[in-house]
Amino acid sequence: MKHELPKLPYSYDALEPFIDARTMEIHHIKHHQAYVDKLNAALEKYPELQERPVEELLKDLNSIPEDIKTAVKNHGGGHHNHSLFWTSLVSPSKAALAGKSREPSGVLADEINKNFGRFSDFKEKFAASAVGIFGSGWVWLVKDGTGKLFIVSTPNQDSPISQGLNPLLGLDVWEHAYYLKYQNRRAEYIESWWSVVNWEEVEKRFE
Repeated sequence: MKHELPKLPYSYDALEPFIDARTMEIHHIKHHQAYVDKLNAALEKYPELQERPVEELLKDLNSIPEDIKTAVKNHGGGHHNHSLFWTSLVSPSKAALAGKSREPSGVLADEINKNFGRFSDFKEKFAASAVGIFGSGWVWLVKDGTGKLFIVSTPNQDSPISQGLNPLLGLDVWEHAYYLKYQNRRAEYIESWWSVVNWEEVEKRFE
């Protein structure tokens, strides 16, 4: 069974003005589709691996045949990272109509405060990590096996799953995620991204 490009739970222009429609379209049907296609191509000669969910492949890269391990790490990571990214976003207008907060609530909020101080402190540390990534990569809010929260960054399309961590929220800081609208202004893109974070979805992952 081949891996497939997931449909977005909103239209390409739903995140305007924070993330523009053209970027969303190219990001989804060009970049993410390419990761899916190359992952499927890598798995073609190993039918037994085609049946495994991408999460399982990434959790145990040491079990992947050496000749396709790098491809699975890169393209499987790209597929999973982006699938999580899309569902971590919500239309600002829809969020407002539903009364959704621009901040986490409940147990997740308590844990963020416990591990990072105030929510504003968490945002500052997360943004600093994202700005500081050299080249392309991601910054993540993750949970380890004990339930403790961390901010980690990964290069390229590496997945926190491969490090035994559970990704709750990820920010793509590859230039293809923001360059059409923000050019080299990564910090501005990061600040805008907070306005479309789907904290309700992140809370579900945490729980």
